[in-house]
Amino acid sequence: MAAATALADADGLAAVSMRAVAAKLGTGAGSLYRYLSSRDDLLDLMADAAIGALAPFPAAPDPIDALVLLAREQLGLFKRHPWLLEAAQRNRGLGPNALAYFEHCLGVLAPVRCPTQAKFEAVAMITGVVSLFARPQPEGLSFAADLAGYRHLVAAMAEASSGAPAPPQDAPDLFERALRSLLNGLLR
Repeated sequence: MAAATALADADGLAAVSMRAVAAKLGTGAGSLYRYLSSRDDLLDLMADAAIGALAPFPAAPDPIDALVLLAREQLGLFKRHPWLLEAAQRNRGLGPNALAYFEHCLGVLAPVRCPTQAKFEAVAMITGVVSLFARPQPEGLSFAADLAGYRHLVAAMAEASSGAPAPPQDAPDLFERALRSLLNGLLR
């Protein structure tokens, strides 16, 4: 997993092949097939190994606070390993580290009085929000259309760029605000 992760960190998930991993290990690709049946298995194991870096999971007395802390850790993990975005979308199964993550989240949510389905949705939405914020942000926006017919959009953009007062320093950032709003909405 370390060799495959190093390849993915350097050149993206497309660079990870059985042959490339074997070469990095100084062996033949055939020797990897003694342990793995396919590249898909390798990618699943890589993603699960990366998730293992989240342990030990952060704790907080309030369930929402605990999940926000965990989401921040997960966001950092996704930024350190950009290939995880793609791997998470294609993952075909849950390994032991992913199961431990879900177990922890459900344990945090145990005292929350809401349907189990809402708890599963909340855990899934954490990864969704993390994935959204982990994506590389474009340098600048450009529009291929005349904006004259979009008066609300133009007014909002003008207000945002006019130097409107910044939120207070203690105000949570957009990531945290979005996550807290979502979790509070789902878990009530």
